[in-house]
Amino acid sequence: MMQEFNYHSHTYRCGHADLDMTDEEYVKAYIKMGFKRMAFTDHCPEKNKIDKRKDMRMEYDQRKEYLENIQALKQKYAGEIEIQSGYEVEYLPGEEENLKELKDETDKLILGQHFIYDDNQELKIHGKDSFSDKELLRYAEYIEQAMKCGIPDIIAHPDFYMLKRKEFGEIEAKVAHHICQAAEKYNVPLEINLNNIFAKTYYKYGILNHKPIEKQRKNLEKVAYPCKEFWKIASGYDIHVVYGIDTHYRGQIELFNEFVELANEILGKETIEKLNFINLM
Repeated sequence: MMQEFNYHSHTYRCGHADLDMTDEEYVKAYIKMGFKRMAFTDHCPEKNKIDKRKDMRMEYDQRKEYLENIQALKQKYAGEIEIQSGYEVEYLPGEEENLKELKDETDKLILGQHFIYDDNQELKIHGKDSFSDKELLRYAEYIEQAMKCGIPDIIAHPDFYMLKRKEFGEIEAKVAHHICQAAEKYNVPLEINLNNIFAKTYYKYGILNHKPIEKQRKNLEKVAYPCKEFWKIASGYDIHVVYGIDTHYRGQIELFNEFVELANEILGKETIEKLNFINLM
């Protein structure tokens, strides 16, 4: 049975999604695919400007327009699909109140941890900067602290840290156990993120292609996440699991079933059968 919701959707406001794709186009695509519920969870604005990268998140003064537009779509498509508002956030010590403010004004917060503070309180961005083993463990601690504070409803791409790691060794396993133990303790679902599959297959080189799934499989070895070893560890914990499209581009929603099939092939039948998937939350 297809998962009937997706809670990981971005918009043009973040600056790195399709800039000419409207919020309503996303909604129509979800309806066409038969989804019963979706959430807009664009990269959150920051009251205190910490992440200074260009085209990575909406500005703080865009919140009102963003939430008002979602509310209008919610009313327009009532009876066809349930639409929720939200953000994808990162946890940083000292930002708890600002994150809770975002939580209070929305339906869903997903935690997509992309950065940490180093020992000098400088921002280190995973994927751009290399994380030491110590910093990777701090990354897991931040995710746990966010759950302890009651901030996220879902942990997005919990295995994102494998993006720049060449192998899954002792430290990588320790991080996986740390995240999974916290998810079990605080009852926060983990997301099998499908975006890296999209990037390495149907959207390779930034151009959408429609090659059959048989031809896409040859690129799966280049996918960093979902990570087989991480999810094998996760399957041993009493945690809930969801798929997340991490929608940024036209054509992504329509390929959901193909992404799930490829993700399941990466993780393996034994692991998939042990994971506790949520149908609707």
